[in-house]
Amino acid sequence: MKTNYGVKQLAKLAGVSVRTLHLYDKIGLLKPSMRSRARYRQYGETELLRLQQILFYRELDFPLKEIGHILDDPDFDLVQALEGHKAALLAKKERLDTLLNTINKTVNHLKNKTMQNYEELYEGMPRDQAMILRKEAIEKWGEDAVIRSEKALLEMPKLDIERLKADQKEIRQELGLLAGEDPESERVQEQIARHYANIRSFWGISDPTDLKASQYKGLAELYATDDRYMAEDGKTNPAFAAFMRSAMTYFADSKLR
Repeated sequence: MKTNYGVKQLAKLAGVSVRTLHLYDKIGLLKPSMRSRARYRQYGETELLRLQQILFYRELDFPLKEIGHILDDPDFDLVQALEGHKAALLAKKERLDTLLNTINKTVNHLKNKTMQNYEELYEGMPRDQAMILRKEAIEKWGEDAVIRSEKALLEMPKLDIERLKADQKEIRQELGLLAGEDPESERVQEQIARHYANIRSFWGISDPTDLKASQYKGLAELYATDDRYMAEDGKTNPAFAAFMRSAMTYFADSKLR
């Protein structure tokens, strides 16, 4: 059994990007077991098992910092953790089965016009919260904008939606690591540019001349004033929300003219 992998080999094996492994190394979450004479990262069996745990916890939406604390705990038990993952993933599978059923109903509606109302788009999510957020979005952005976004997502292949969600999660992680820096710095603004492009895709905006500067600044204010939009795993982070508002507002004022 092969137990010595380079970073590209491990990335391919685990289904993650090389960039992700570099990030994990940078923050101390997954260090290589050694480096070659040419300074290339090398990973052994211990690192492969640790990466498996990281990916399980990420699948369950644990923040990277919390994953690090869990795995570095002297009392961490791998077998017990795997049993916990199994139970959590089975529960998640039930929810995903509901969401898959919703997708099938949506596709059927698009082909045969069988869906009765757009509320069915949100089946499998906390219904009350989904409807409240949709109503608030209509009040803030207008019904046309919300419906356009919903239609764009309905027409988008499932793999593209999953890619957007994965990109969004990665961008948030990287911005979280940069939160102590100047919001106007080049590194922060580079990630904000990725965030802006990702948000435009969710909004269903394809016209490059339609910059949506005021809407993007409005989203920045929403992040800072409504805890729900910046909460992660039910935990609010006012400092990060304020950082995002400053960085997004600067980007809109300097780039979206």
